[in-house]
Amino acid sequence: MWDIFINPVVTLLTWLYALLGNNVVLAIIFLTFVFRLLTYPLFARQQNSTKQMQEMQPELKKLQEKYKDDKEKLNQATMELYSKYGVNPLAGCLPVFIQFPIIIALYQAVIFALAATPDQLVDLSERLIVPGLDQLIPLQSVWLGMDLTQPPTPPLNPTYALILPALVMLTQWLSFRMTMSRSNANQDDDNNSGGQAAAMSRSMGTVMPVMFGIFALSFSVGISIYFITSSVVSIVQYYPPFKRVLDRIFRVSSGPSDEKPDTISLEAAKKGSRGLGDTGGKGGGKGGGKPSNKAGKPSTGKTSRSKS
Repeated sequence: MWDIFINPVVTLLTWLYALLGNNVVLAIIFLTFVFRLLTYPLFARQQNSTKQMQEMQPELKKLQEKYKDDKEKLNQATMELYSKYGVNPLAGCLPVFIQFPIIIALYQAVIFALAATPDQLVDLSERLIVPGLDQLIPLQSVWLGMDLTQPPTPPLNPTYALILPALVMLTQWLSFRMTMSRSNANQDDDNNSGGQAAAMSRSMGTVMPVMFGIFALSFSVGISIYFITSSVVSIVQYYPPFKRVLDRIFRVSSGPSDEKPDTISLEAAKKGSRGLGDTGGKGGGKGGGKPSNKAGKPSTGKTSRSKS
């Protein structure tokens, strides 16, 4: 079943390899960048949904305490709260389900493209959809003295290849901090639910980079390059100036939590009232007219009536 997703990506990666001067590293970086860019709306909607769910946690906690003995009323009140915030509880799961096959296909494509054994090379040639690409097999798998098909640990690779797992952990940590800081921006750490969410985020921010670093030590160097590229693209995507540009390009809303309708309406009303006052004052001046001191200038009928 996965071949439906994997084979086209393997073919695209091999085609990029030929297009970029038989450089498999550039092909991996470019393909990862394109896939992360195309799936940005899904990531953004998932983050917005998570943020909305976190913002309503204090109210949800109050409902759970209020209706702890009545599950029916609790369910009804919870659905009303979801409706009030405009939140769909499953909205955060759908992007994950859509992203999952894409991420798996890209990850597996890198593995298949870096075939090392004769059996793997034959398998790679059978996965290529476009005729003629099989002539590129085997792909050039040495980059900066490192064998992309082997783990970064000596003696399979030079000692300096161990910098890649360190970069994997660093970029994963930075990426996690960027995404979680946006999700938890409005959380109050003094609140119980906010404190629990913040503690869980901190623990995940420590555990996940270490796990990816361990994976990088066990997987091939090419996979480490994929991990690093994916994290760097994520960091750039969630850097505020770039995120605003991407939101405009993909027409992704930043979420209702970022909008302050009551404040905006009040400020607009104040500005409108000031504008009306200024307009009225200017209009009054024009309507009253300036008295003319010049001799011989006839006065209007309106002026004459006002003097009488």
